[in-house]
Order: sequence, then structure tokens, then C-alpha cells
Amino acid sequence: MDHDGPSSRDGAPPSRHYGLDWLRIHAFLLLILYHAGLAFAPGPWVIKLAEVEWPAYPMLFLSSWRLALPFVIAGYASRTMLARLGDVPSFVRERTQRLLLPLLFAMAVLIPPQTWVRLREAHYGHDYSYFLAHDGFSFHRFHGVTMPAWEHLWFLFYLWTFTMALLAAAAYAPPGLRAWAAATPSWLAKGSRLLWAPLAYFAAARVGIVFTLGEAHGLFNDWLSDFVYLPCFLFGYALAGTPGLWPAIARLWRPALAVALASFAVMAAVEIAYPGESHPSHLAMAVDRAAMGAMLWSMTLVMLHLAGTLLNRDHRWRRPLAEAVFPAYIVHQTIIVLVAWWLQPLALPPGPAFAIVVVATAAGCWLFWRLGRAAGSLRPLLGLGPQPAARHARVGAEAV
Repeated sequence: MDHDGPSSRDGAPPSRHYGLDWLRIHAFLLLILYHAGLAFAPGPWVIKLAEVEWPAYPMLFLSSWRLALPFVIAGYASRTMLARLGDVPSFVRERTQRLLLPLLFAMAVLIPPQTWVRLREAHYGHDYSYFLAHDGFSFHRFHGVTMPAWEHLWFLFYLWTFTMALLAAAAYAPPGLRAWAAATPSWLAKGSRLLWAPLAYFAAARVGIVFTLGEAHGLFNDWLSDFVYLPCFLFGYALAGTPGLWPAIARLWRPALAVALASFAVMAAVEIAYPGESHPSHLAMAVDRAAMGAMLWSMTLVMLHLAGTLLNRDHRWRRPLAEAVFPAYIVHQTIIVLVAWWLQPLALPPGPAFAIVVVATAAGCWLFWRLGRAAGSLRPLLGLGPQPAARHARVGAEAV
């Protein structure tokens, strides 16, 4: 397999890309560590065990691109899956089962403990059984919390919605718009356009929206995420059908890395200049958000180059890890929140507390995956596909 990416004729979905499998695994593992760190880093979160200053900087390094990358990988996987299934109705059924069933199950069973802890931290006075019976599924906002909540699993509904919107656009968009969309990936592959054109878009989007709209993870009131993550998903979809983008990624990863490091330096400087709850000037905020947009795209290119080179090989651990990472994503934040809630009265030093949270989360995710593998017909609720013996050979990256 070509180390600059999978080889296939232009416009045809490639064979399985092991590098994107590994990148997906690592992206979600980083997300789990990031969420564990939120219990210790400065700033509000569901539950806090301490506020330690230094984790803010590695988390700042991850913050701008940690979610963009899974959307790119999901877009790539969606195109390869659509080609494998062969028809749109089958693809819609697969995406709905794979994304919405785990989301609904989690909102009914796995997320309510997080919501209860969040309310308890806001001085909610009732126990968990009362919460489930009276408030957990009341479809109203209480103590600033909307119930039932989807917490970190907003990603699944966004991904499903982006997929359905793409299918609708492919079917009903004007021919001129479809022709422009089909030609854009090849245009981006020329020269340095793949670096600078999307980078300019993401920087402008971050600056333009920060002064008008916030990030709410509510889809229809979350224009920042829509303007950022939908293009990432569409780029992943285009990447699966445009092999010419891989040489462009290989050609541009070094300047992309330089841009990413410079952007992080700007973001860190703003963080140092305006610590804690202090409010930066409009100019400083605009520079910070432009750097976030630049880092989002430049680090995405660097990570895709890593997937196309060092990671693009199979290993006996790839398949089980690729299967386990989605159930782990579904359950990990509930485990983190509950373990932190139980540890809070002990007032442990941050180091041991963080180690306990990470080890307990890893063990809980492993157990959830093992239970899911044995769940038979309930596997789709826990984020797992059909039994391996009944599964057709998959093409492309394992999809979320």
C-alpha cells in the first residue's frame, strides 16, 4: 500500500486504510484523557477534584483539533461504507442503527448519573432515585441543565445529521453546486491550497462567530460547531474519493506543523496574559480564535500524514481496539464523573487522584466492551456492530 495513502483510481473509494483506523483509536483515547484532565485543569466542568495550572497547556494544545479529527475520519469512513453497502437506504439504516441507537440508550441509562452529579454540584437536594422518577426525563431545564441530556454524545447526533444532510444535498442540490463540490477536492490538491484555503476559512469562522454566537452543542443553536465540524466531515468524505489529496498532505505536512506550533505559541501567550477568569481584549480574543482555527486545520493535516505513513500498517491489536474504542467513548465520561464524585470527599492529591480516575476509567471501559461483546442482540445499544461471524468484510476505516 502506498505510504502517502491508499492507491485507487481517482473518485473511487480506497481499500481499508489501517492508518485511519489507528488514528481513530488514538483520537478517542486522547479524548478520554482530555475529559479526565478536565476534572483537574482550571475552569468549570461537571465535577472538579482540583485545579492544577500546568495541565491547561497540554489540554490547550489538544483543544482546537481533538474533535475535528474524528469528524474527518467519520467522513472518510462514511464514503467507504456507502460504497460497500451499495445503496442509500441500506446506508441510512446502518448509520441510524450505529449512531442513534447507542445515543438513545446512553441518554436513557448511561448519561443520567452524570446529569445527577452535575445537579448535585449545583446544590440539587434529592437522591438518584428521586431524580430518575421526577426530573431526569422531564424534558425541561433545571439548574441550568437540560434533561434528558446527551452530554459528550452530542457528537453522535451531529454525525448522523451531517450524514443525512450530505445525502440530501447529493440528491437534491442544484447541478451547478454539485459540480462545484465535485471539483473542489482536486482544486485543493494543487500547490499549497490544501493548507492555506481551509486554514483561512477556519480562522475566519472562529473569529467571525466568537463575537456573535457561542458553542452550545445543541446543533440548531450551535453555529460554531456546525461551521467548523461539518466542513471537517465533508473533507473526510472527499478524501476517501480523491487519492490526489494524499500527496498534497505529504507535501504540506511540514509547513502545517510549523503553522500548528506557531498557533499554539499564540494561544499559550494569550492564556498566560489573561489567566483564570480575566477577560481578554477583543483584539486578543480575535487573535486567539484565529490561532485556534489555524491550529485546527494544520494539526489535522499533520495527523493525516501520520496516518498515511507511520500508522498505515496492520497489527493484531488493531481490530479489537477499533471495536472497543466506540463503546469506550460512549461510557467513559460517566465513569470519570462517578469516580471523581466518589473521590471528592477524600481530598486526595491531584497526582494519585488522576491516576485512580484514569485506571478506573480504563478498567470500566474494558468491562463495558467485554459485556457488550457478550450482549447478543443488545450489541447495537452498546456501540457494537453485528457478531464478527455475521459481519461482511468491511472496507475503509472502522466508522463511528
